[in-house]
Amino acid sequence: MVDGIDYVQYILNNLKDQDLMARPDLDRVLSHYVEQCGLLFDRWGFPRTAGRIWAWLHVCDPPEQTAGQLVDALHVSKGSVSTNTRLLEGMGLVERVGIPDSRQSHYRIRPGGLESMMRQRIVGTAEIRQLAEGALAALEAAEPERGQRLRAKRDFYAFWERELGKVLVRWQEERGAAPADD
Repeated sequence: MVDGIDYVQYILNNLKDQDLMARPDLDRVLSHYVEQCGLLFDRWGFPRTAGRIWAWLHVCDPPEQTAGQLVDALHVSKGSVSTNTRLLEGMGLVERVGIPDSRQSHYRIRPGGLESMMRQRIVGTAEIRQLAEGALAALEAAEPERGQRLRAKRDFYAFWERELGKVLVRWQEERGAAPADD
């Protein structure tokens, strides 16, 4: 028979062993997620490391990471972390925060960052539509038959300008208008 203290230690040891057995699978899944997000960012024309940092900050523990922790977790240089966290901050996806009793900056996912990025996209869509409208007005005055492609571009961006705004409103209503931790 095992006494109470030995039994607790036995349970704790088994939990640790089970956690160690489960952890490699979790690590492999998270590593795959991080790498795939990096490749996706690369296909979108952004640095692969920016995608990896953004993905890692969604799954890491603790949720706030120093540059050194990002270097260690992602096996990238300090310079790459610095460059890409600045890019992600500029995109509104990541924010730099202070942590009590730490002199280092920490990075985390910016709450509401995806909504902010979508609002920026809506503004960019409106800008492209306005540029197309300006050029189309001049082109149609001179050679109306040449405006077909530009009209199609203007109409496409006008459609998405209207619809993206509606989708964002629906998203906010669904989420209860509170910014998500995205």
